[in-house]
Amino acid sequence: MMTAPVILLLSGPNLNLSGVREPEVYGHETLTDHVATTTRRAAELGFAVAHYQSNHEGELIDRIHAARGVACAIVANVGALTHTSWAIHDALAAFDGVVVELHLSNPAAREPFRHTSVIAGVSDGLIAGFGATGYALAVDAVAAVLERRGAGRRGARRRGNDA
Repeated sequence: MMTAPVILLLSGPNLNLSGVREPEVYGHETLTDHVATTTRRAAELGFAVAHYQSNHEGELIDRIHAARGVACAIVANVGALTHTSWAIHDALAAFDGVVVELHLSNPAAREPFRHTSVIAGVSDGLIAGFGATGYALAVDAVAAVLERRGAGRRGARRRGNDA
C-alpha cells in the first residue's frame, strides 16, 4: 500500500493567534481552520499534510531539516520571519522539494519592512493576500509544480527556472 506524499505546512510566529490577532488584517479563521482547509484540499489531490507551528526560529529550521527526504513540499507561512530570517532561507535552500511561500495578507500592500522576503529566492512561488483561501491555493500550486516537473506526487528537485 502506497502512502500519500507529504506536504509540510509550516506556521511561524504568532500564527497560533490566527482569528484573534488583527482579524481585520488576517481574518477570523483560526490556525486549526487553516490546517483543516489545507488537509482537506491536500487529500482531494492525493497528499497528506504534516503541520508544525512554532514561535521559535530554530524549531522551524529543525522541522525544515527533518522534512528533507520525507516531504515532497513545504508550504511556509513563517510570518514576520519572512522578512528577516536568513537562517530559514538557508534551511529552505537545502530542501529539495517544492517550496511555496504563503501569506494571509498581501505584504506588498503593507508597511515597507514587509515588502522584502528573504525566502522568496528559495521559494518556487508566492501566494499572498487571499486570506484563508491561500491555503488551498498553496496546495494547488504544489500539485501544479510537481506535475509540471513530471514528478507527479513523488516530489522533485526544485528551482532552476524550469518554467
